[in-house]
Amino acid sequence: MSDSEATSQPSDDNPASSENAPAQPPHEKVKTFPTTPGVYLMKDALGRVIYVGKAVNLRSRASSYFTTAAAMDRRTCDLVPEIRDLDFISTESEVDALLLEARLIKDIQPRFNSELKDDKTFPYLQITTHEEFPRVEFTRKPKLKGVKLYGPFTSAKKLRATITVLQKIFRFRNCSLDIAEGDEKWRWFRPCLLASINQCTAPCNLRITKDEYRKDIRRLRLFLEGKKERLLKEMQAEMLFASQELKFERAARIRDEIKALESLKLRGQLDKDVQPEVFYIDPKRGLRGLKKAFNLDKLPRRIEGVDIAHLQGGETVASLVQFIDGLPFKHGYKRFKIKTVDGVDDFASIHEVISRHFRRMQQDGEDFPDLLLIDGGKGQLSSAMAAMQGLGITPPFTLSLAKQEEEVFLPGESESHRLSRHSFALRLLQYVRDEAHRFAQHYHHLLRKKATFDE
Repeated sequence: MSDSEATSQPSDDNPASSENAPAQPPHEKVKTFPTTPGVYLMKDALGRVIYVGKAVNLRSRASSYFTTAAAMDRRTCDLVPEIRDLDFISTESEVDALLLEARLIKDIQPRFNSELKDDKTFPYLQITTHEEFPRVEFTRKPKLKGVKLYGPFTSAKKLRATITVLQKIFRFRNCSLDIAEGDEKWRWFRPCLLASINQCTAPCNLRITKDEYRKDIRRLRLFLEGKKERLLKEMQAEMLFASQELKFERAARIRDEIKALESLKLRGQLDKDVQPEVFYIDPKRGLRGLKKAFNLDKLPRRIEGVDIAHLQGGETVASLVQFIDGLPFKHGYKRFKIKTVDGVDDFASIHEVISRHFRRMQQDGEDFPDLLLIDGGKGQLSSAMAAMQGLGITPPFTLSLAKQEEEVFLPGESESHRLSRHSFALRLLQYVRDEAHRFAQHYHHLLRKKATFDE
């Protein structure tokens, strides 16, 4: 967990919250909810999540289900009698809640969220990547090529509002013009109103160079990907440099952008809540593609993926997800609480979790996976291989996938492998990697009744 914390989930580290603790009636429990934004989860008598909802004010919204009106309303009358317990996850903002709600509905499939189970019409924020002056667009039909995609949003209105707020800071274009920097005709083009109100840098009139415009888009992407602190440091350094160069107007603009970013509360956890289903994944073709790309003796029918996550307060955990025949097998998901590593050390954490996982499989006589995927680069891969070597076992086919350039690394090879960005093999690896990341960050405390930290 990063920005959010679930409550009321049993934990091995907190005996007071175990299954045997006396249950508090839902209508009383909801009074302890905070008044901040977040997501609430309604559960039935068996502890199954039957409804997920978002709220600007968790206490107020969740309490509304325990009124006479809710019990009689046709939209909630069937749900209310089945509520036996409820939990919540606080978020930084309403946008965070919107995104998290969609992801949880996708994962858990609560039966009372039937109207939100199909995400094909959810809106997304899309940034073109193949143009000299990239566009930022609202779309319900995301492209598969030439774009960087963020989302989904469950509310088109909220997404449009977010784009408007971000445009005031990053001043990107959202028009459909095909602008080329070397085409002189654009020098005579009349910009739209957005340029006049200082919400677009007007590349359509060549008022900004391609390189400078792309810097603004890069800042936007850093922000959308949750790298706000890194972005602020870069901007502060750039502001200082502009001031030293006596470019006071530019320094003032960056200063204003920094202030706006520091106060902005509409950011969602977009890198963590992206829906993998936007990209078509054919499991069979993905498996065949992996067999061919790496000259495997057989199809890698059982794939395991490992990711390291650093939670709020500095605690480190690892997640392990399992795919069978190219599809998630959630009964095989595991989480490991890192025990022997002090501070942030991904290499040592990978070594610990691989050692523990394979030692247990070795002791139980369990077959190893056909393919083991490590999230990261050469260092993480080397740590995993060293852990299996230390156990004296013959490792399964193991590789790592580095997110920045989507490079694949194999043991003993100094050069990376580059699979086609549109290959089914790479898409399947990305799906496994992203699923491990999401499970590590958000959902372990929701998808199981007991905590899944490995002890």
